[in-house]
Amino acid sequence: MSKVTHFDHPMIQHKLSIMRDENTGSKDFRELASEIAMLMAYEVTRNMPVEEVDIKTPITTRKFKMLAGKKTAIVPILRAGLGMVDGMLKIIPAAKVGHIGMYRNEETLQPVEYFCKLPQDIGEREVIVTDPMLATGGSAIDAINALKKRGANSIRMMCIVAAPEGIKALQEKHPDVDIFVAAIDDELNDKGYIVPGLGDAGDRLFGTK
Repeated sequence: MSKVTHFDHPMIQHKLSIMRDENTGSKDFRELASEIAMLMAYEVTRNMPVEEVDIKTPITTRKFKMLAGKKTAIVPILRAGLGMVDGMLKIIPAAKVGHIGMYRNEETLQPVEYFCKLPQDIGEREVIVTDPMLATGGSAIDAINALKKRGANSIRMMCIVAAPEGIKALQEKHPDVDIFVAAIDDELNDKGYIVPGLGDAGDRLFGTK
């Protein structure tokens, strides 16, 4: 079963509380989503492999640790996942960025894929999928299905707010994908929205309804 990492850092929780406030406008909401993603990136990348390489300092030459092995790809689930990309790139500036487009059928609550564009070497990269909300888990499950179908084999899921139902569903379908969340909320309501949540992340990021 995949591991769930729940962040309780005071700075992350403070910023998330402001995001939850219905009076927080799109500009601040976007900035907060990016800042939280940047803070979460430290832990999401904690287990990435390193190797020792020779570095010549102004004083001497010695072996120091640098990232080794697979490079990174950040894959936001459109459109809300875009709000986390800039923060991630501040920590991993050399990462390539792919995109997977999903929308939720409001009647069935099931995700529908409409776009997928990934780095050609996706199978050689550590993939971090971003989406602010993990509600039913349907979009995340389908996005990861699409990634695996195209050759990705090392995937992590990074969300800001998750429902227990979404975490369970994702673990059952993809037990090899570790999940990183800033908050695990109470439940889903009858419309499939997270309670207490923060509303529709895409609408709040981009000022749409």
